[in-house]
Parts: sequence; C-alpha cells; structure tokens
Amino acid sequence: MSFTTAAKDKILLIGDSLSAGYGLEQAQAWVHLLQNKYDQKNNDIIIINTAISGQTTDNALLKIDAWLNTHQPSHVLIELGGNDGIRGFPVKLLYKHLTELVTKSQEQGAKVALMEIQIPPNLGPRYSKLFTESYHKVTQETGAYLMPYFMMQIAIDSSLMQNDNLHPNAKAQPVIRDFMYGEINKWLHH
Repeated sequence: MSFTTAAKDKILLIGDSLSAGYGLEQAQAWVHLLQNKYDQKNNDIIIINTAISGQTTDNALLKIDAWLNTHQPSHVLIELGGNDGIRGFPVKLLYKHLTELVTKSQEQGAKVALMEIQIPPNLGPRYSKLFTESYHKVTQETGAYLMPYFMMQIAIDSSLMQNDNLHPNAKAQPVIRDFMYGEINKWLHH
C-alpha cells in the first residue's frame, strides 16, 4: 500500500468519552472538528481517535500495543484517568498504568503528551490532589509532555455541559477544538 503524501504528524489519541464525543454526532465532536481545521489549513496532521466511552487506563493498556503497531503514530496523546477517578481506583494504579502507557508509546518512537485530568473535588480533596499529582510525577519521570486539561473552563459553565454535568455538549465542542488546536501546536513545536 503506498500513499502519495505521507502525513508529517500522526497523532494517536487514546481517550475516554470526552474525546469519543459521548452523546453527540461524530461530526459535532471536537476531534472531528479539529481534523477539519487541520485539513482546511493544509496542516499535515492526522488524528487517529481510539477514544472509547468508559475507557480506563487498564482497558487502554490491553489495547495499546495493537494500536501502536497498527497506526505507527509519530505522537501519542493520552486523555485518560477520569473514569479511573470516578470509580475510585487507587492513585498508585493510575500512576502505574499511565507510566506504562507512556513508556510503551515512547518505546515505539512516539512523542507522548499526557493530559492532566482533574476530577471533581467531591471524591475527597486528598484523593483529588494525589490524583492530579500523579500526572506531574509521570511526566517528570518519563519526559512526556504535560498538557492542560481541556475541561477546566468548560466544566464550570453549565451552558457548555450536557444534563449529566459530566460531558461537554455540542456547543462546547468548538471551544475544545480551539483550545486543543493551540495546545497541540505548542506540544508539536515543544
């Protein structure tokens, strides 16, 4: 199989419902909107979205080798941990799984960004703090890039959230697209 033009950057996105476009048409979801923006600007960037609603770090670990082998990405963006947090998984496990996801990707030669997921404080301030700190720890130890969480400004604005107060609505998707356009750009030129 030969391609006439090889994409410069192939980003494998490993995420959960926030990147899978939960409750939305695929065409409305931020990943789709961002790919359209890259295409319009003739950016040689392809996003391979493997996000699955409900995905946890241990689910992703079972699949990452196949994804890396199939897609051979130049970059891997990990947007995971929210479901681990909601289910109250031990922070030590989150840290271990994130470290494995990052190192497996790096061993394949990909540059890795880890999105700093933040969880609602109702899970307890100590747990929330340790949870967030684990992202910093993983990036410091692996040299992965720490990317800010795209939900920080969205989650506090009820007009951008679905009725479950967990998932961004269609109106939020262009906001996330623009945020991620800027953040991915910073990461790629980092």
